[in-house]
Amino acid sequence: MASLNHDASRRLSDVRAAGQRPGAPVIFNIGEVLAQLTDDFPTVTASKIRFYEEKGLIAPKRTAAGYRQFMDADVERLRFVLALQRDHYLPLKVIRDYLDAIDRGETPTNLPPGVTIAPRMVSDELVQEFKRRSRRLTTEQLRAESGASTALLEAMVSYGLIAEHNGCYDDHALRVARACTELAAHGLEPRHLRPFQAAADREFGLVERAVSPLSSRRDAASSARAAEAAREIAELCLGLHSALVHTRIARMET
Repeated sequence: MASLNHDASRRLSDVRAAGQRPGAPVIFNIGEVLAQLTDDFPTVTASKIRFYEEKGLIAPKRTAAGYRQFMDADVERLRFVLALQRDHYLPLKVIRDYLDAIDRGETPTNLPPGVTIAPRMVSDELVQEFKRRSRRLTTEQLRAESGASTALLEAMVSYGLIAEHNGCYDDHALRVARACTELAAHGLEPRHLRPFQAAADREFGLVERAVSPLSSRRDAASSARAAEAAREIAELCLGLHSALVHTRIARMET
């Protein structure tokens, strides 16, 4: 069955390539990427690929409608990440450091034994995109990029919606700040959003209990697997939350 899937995905790639302009890169959607990866990585899912994008490990281009467009370089990066996680249980932060070195045109140091890397297949534009995603923001940068007022940022901090780490803010804080800024335009202030923080704490408790058999082993491999499992469970929880809310919104229309 695996070989049939591999052959089918290869034929699909050939058909798509035949329809492209001569010399144009072949573009895949997320389903076609999964078809190419499933033989070697049976547990890979669309949600995991989206999670890697969120963490800045890949940066597929988007159409005007927002659909992801993957190229061969994106697929090779995914293979590299998946292999390091599956075979060496490396944390994403370590893998990210390896990819950053590759994007600079360097050979990563301290690669695990037997691990090889593909030739550098990323553009300068993609390098800049990864750098942008890895930035750490000052308060002023966070305010400027989120569009939040100083008072609104102070309220977010006061209600525990965002917090500094080592004197700066990360990508998660920026996402929260942008969401809070847009919600404020609808009359929802940070003090109204405390239920979201409480719900996040409860969901984290569920995730923590689910991965406790792995995290209790206290070795590096188990910790890496626990962290990855926690991320996948958290994404499923977010999907469930979104579906439940949208179900109630749909009932408003009936």
